[in-house]
Amino acid sequence: MSILVTGGAGFIGSHLVDRLAARGESVLCLDNFDDFYSPAVKRENISGALRTGRVELVEGDICDAALCDALLARDDVRAVAHLAARAGVRPSIEDPALYERVNCQGTINLLEAARKRRARLEKFIFGSSSSVYGVSDRIPFSEDDPVSEPISPYAATKRAGELFCHVYHHLYGLPIVCLRFFTVYGPRQRPDLAIHKFARLIEAGEPVPMYGDGASRRDYTYCDDIVDGITAALERPFEFEIINLGSAAPVGLRDLIGLLEEAMGRQAAIERVPEQPGDVPVTYADISRARRLLDYSPSFPIRQGLAKFVEWFRANA
Repeated sequence: MSILVTGGAGFIGSHLVDRLAARGESVLCLDNFDDFYSPAVKRENISGALRTGRVELVEGDICDAALCDALLARDDVRAVAHLAARAGVRPSIEDPALYERVNCQGTINLLEAARKRRARLEKFIFGSSSSVYGVSDRIPFSEDDPVSEPISPYAATKRAGELFCHVYHHLYGLPIVCLRFFTVYGPRQRPDLAIHKFARLIEAGEPVPMYGDGASRRDYTYCDDIVDGITAALERPFEFEIINLGSAAPVGLRDLIGLLEEAMGRQAAIERVPEQPGDVPVTYADISRARRLLDYSPSFPIRQGLAKFVEWFRANA
């Protein structure tokens, strides 16, 4: 039996594919290798898993409803880990229609294909985001908090995806887990994300932008911890759940830059820049539900995770 992983050549997706293949699972990896960042990077991400012989790569798009239906029609597919999405807060402000098409319509295409195979489909995992919490003064963020005021198109599409997931569970009994990821980092991180971008600038001796006063905080979560949560959600029986996956240890932007300087053994030249539209002041996961339902226990503190990222970064520069 196979697990369909959408976005399987991306950052989180490729780590999940590696984990599943390493433990003997058959994986159907769907990715469209778009040019949001270098397709060559994504092909390198998935190259090791392909060599195991347990991974089948399908190059295609979740916006192709016929393709989604054909993949879910395969008798060997028993679960879906839907991680494909158009990512990024600021790019979503520039092109909200694209984000709606990929993140909403693409998700509906997969849900439609999945509900037709409800009799044999064990699980549908939806990769959501901490961005759905918006600007909240309820700290830490709990899954029971109101999430009706997103502040970016990206966040709105992720919340819409969760709502569609609930609709398909309610109407068709599809077993679904929505996992809200909190600021994932580690090897293979997208080059546009803060830690990767800052490391590249520090290494080159170029100024590192510090947004606002540097007091904004993020719940940076190492990729292996996220994959632990996804695999646990795939393994356990659920009807419908929304679960935070974070580290529950937010770090300020100013402190993050200092920790990255320490990990790289180099000093950053700081450039003060205005806060960015769509950014939230803090993300902080309440992971009590993940601990209870998934036995989730993040094991990579920020210093250890940054050290592993820097090791990968320099090996792949």
